[in-house]
Amino acid sequence: MGIQGTILVVDDEVRSQEALRRVLNQDFEVLCAGNTVDAEKLLEGEIVHAVICDQRMPQESGVSFLKRVREMWPDPVRMIISGYSDSEDIIAGLNEAGIYQYITKPWQPDRLIEIVREAIQLYRLQKETETAGVDVKATPAHIKQVVSVKRGVARQLYDFDRIVHSAASPMRGVIELGRRAADYDISVLITGESGTGKELLARAIHYGSARATKAFVVENCGALPDELLESELFGCKKGAFTGAYQDRIGLFEVADGGTIFLDEIGETSPAFQVKLLRVLQEGEIRPLGAQRVRKVDVRVVAATNRDLEAEVEAGRFRRDLYYRLAAFPVHMPSLRERPMDIPLIAEGVLAAVKTSFNRPHLRFAPPALEEFCRYHWPGNVRELQNEIQRMAVLADADELRCPPFSGRRNGRRAAPAVANGKLNGSGSLKDRVEDLEKTIIVHCLEKYDGNISRVASELGLSRVGLRNKLSRYDLKKNGKGHSLS
Repeated sequence: MGIQGTILVVDDEVRSQEALRRVLNQDFEVLCAGNTVDAEKLLEGEIVHAVICDQRMPQESGVSFLKRVREMWPDPVRMIISGYSDSEDIIAGLNEAGIYQYITKPWQPDRLIEIVREAIQLYRLQKETETAGVDVKATPAHIKQVVSVKRGVARQLYDFDRIVHSAASPMRGVIELGRRAADYDISVLITGESGTGKELLARAIHYGSARATKAFVVENCGALPDELLESELFGCKKGAFTGAYQDRIGLFEVADGGTIFLDEIGETSPAFQVKLLRVLQEGEIRPLGAQRVRKVDVRVVAATNRDLEAEVEAGRFRRDLYYRLAAFPVHMPSLRERPMDIPLIAEGVLAAVKTSFNRPHLRFAPPALEEFCRYHWPGNVRELQNEIQRMAVLADADELRCPPFSGRRNGRRAAPAVANGKLNGSGSLKDRVEDLEKTIIVHCLEKYDGNISRVASELGLSRVGLRNKLSRYDLKKNGKGHSLS
């Protein structure tokens, strides 16, 4: 099973420390301190899942120390161990220090291991349900029941059969690939344009796998700078960097035994890619500011709207990381490649809009669905959802007749004239593609008067991804629009 968590034992008697270490060392990483000063130093330098503290020590009582731990490091599960059965101490520990378990001496080894294992489970469940720092009153069994119910609902919501598609849809092949991937513990790379449902497929793979009873966590890798992204994924100690005001457990540790979905993996920097590669190779993480690594068992599903093979050839994405992530590649087709699915998806979206807008009699007029099928949907399913919501807002009657984009010829926006010139230019394929990409971005910036959010939405990029491209192509604001510098 491997190391399940880190335990801090605080006891002024060395023999007691060694006895606890011998019993717990096989299943847990055990740190020992002979006094509260040394214990606090360990808490400052390590991520600790549970603290076992002797009640009667020369400097101060265990309850007094754990009360301070609760205030400064609220995450670790706190336990008292004592040979004295003083009811007042027990009550004080429960009320003032949030004690999870009062362990009496002499303790039984098997029972002690069981208690500590439950404490580690409680720690992880609290993190997963975002209840860390709250009084430890709920039992692991209760929290586990709550999480189990949530996972049961999630399995129903994100089953492969819930992915909307018709009999002739190319999504049938995608779903079959997803089902096969779910059966095996293999890394999956999902590619496709923004808004095609990559996260939906990732969730279906997780809940269709043997890891379904564990956590599924999501991180958008294009939304954060490297240091914050490392903190989110790997965890950090308080004070590890500016703004790290408390210990943070990383999402890889939260997902231990489960699945982590790394969206927009193509937006990461080369420096971060090196650190992620090590995690995937070694199966271990080192929280920022911590001295020790910890093992994790996590399945990685990554997604990108970039052509990562082209990014590898261009030197912007590490080849070794690409092969680690793309053990089982799956490509999500765009909505324009599956027009036969559009009426089904639209009706499903409308059903949700009826509920959220409290307009139960909304319906599509046939011309509206025909227009949907003719439009090319650059924003894919996400754009379809937005258009239907706009139609509902603008409609005075219950019948939705005319999509807001119906005035566009064939549902397409005209390409900027300068783009055609670029296609006939000279230079390598890479240079000509980048020239075209740069031109399209300039056109969109002018179209939306430099509004980054609207440009990013139209191009299917995150704000961070768009800013990276602006930086790469040295595009700067120039009055109302943008131009090449």
